[in-house]
Amino acid sequence: MEFAAHSSLLADSKEGGKMEEFVVENQTTSSAKKLELKIDSLLDIAVEISVEIGRTKMSIGELLSMSKGSIIELNRLAGETVDVYVNEKLLGKGEIVVVNERLGVRVTEIVTPKEMVQKLG
Repeated sequence: MEFAAHSSLLADSKEGGKMEEFVVENQTTSSAKKLELKIDSLLDIAVEISVEIGRTKMSIGELLSMSKGSIIELNRLAGETVDVYVNEKLLGKGEIVVVNERLGVRVTEIVTPKEMVQKLG
């Protein structure tokens, strides 16, 4: 809307096309800078990363009968890839690694936007 208003005012002016071109270029540069500033301000936002190694289902009775040392069997095999989530949305898959005696995940696959949409449905 703003551009249309500026454009019609400039089209009515005596200088015509050259002034209109300047405004279009100026607005393009200005919006690119605004976009750059907006993206830069997003870079410091914290997100939650989580890794799912597997799932299982059990009855409440089975859950209540658990004690220290009980083992919960998951639906994945040892060495199988794990799911990596960002803010509860699937980012991709990875493999568990040990780095300086801490667990980590080496990302081996990033899901495509198409796959992300399919997971939602």
